[in-house]
Amino acid sequence: MRQTIFTIGHSTHSQARLRALLQLHDITAVCDVRSRPYSRRNPQCNREDLKKALVDNGIAYVFLGKELGARSEDAACYDGGKVQYERLAQTDLFRAGLDRVCEGIQRYRVALMCAEKEPLDCHRTILIARHLQDLDFAVQHIHADGALERHEAALTRLIKDLQLPDHDMFRSRADIVMDAYRLQEKRIAYGRSDVLHESAAMKRFAG
Repeated sequence: MRQTIFTIGHSTHSQARLRALLQLHDITAVCDVRSRPYSRRNPQCNREDLKKALVDNGIAYVFLGKELGARSEDAACYDGGKVQYERLAQTDLFRAGLDRVCEGIQRYRVALMCAEKEPLDCHRTILIARHLQDLDFAVQHIHADGALERHEAALTRLIKDLQLPDHDMFRSRADIVMDAYRLQEKRIAYGRSDVLHESAAMKRFAG
């Protein structure tokens, strides 16, 4: 039987609401995959405060934003100032992060946590969950109302949102899913403003 890993977005939830959602699904450990685990809009989810609130209520917390965050510090992971998920996924750091999740699931019921309310708008779905599936884990996304959505169902919803064909006589379902991942990555991948500005300046100079 495939082991299951969950994901959740802290969104604008209070600490109590976030904790209730985790407890609803018997989550015993949270892996924080935010590159920057702080928020002016939602200070209740800042790293230290949230960790204390979770640990005080019996939920373990580990920060994996350096390994599994979407804002890579590796310049080789960027093209035109934008993170390229496939490049990021091939780094030793990302692989080490996946290894830690794989180890953790042997002892805990794990949820990967990022900020976005909608799973499809977050790298936890478009990047991390994709590679966890490749490792034969089942992934379930916890929504703000407490409902669970299988990763496969989320992908079907993404294909519909992107107006891609659900079936194609000449292309496999896997090919269509790959297109959906690629298009959504373009929408949500982090762009470094300093690199983007430098690139634009170089183009103007070259022109």
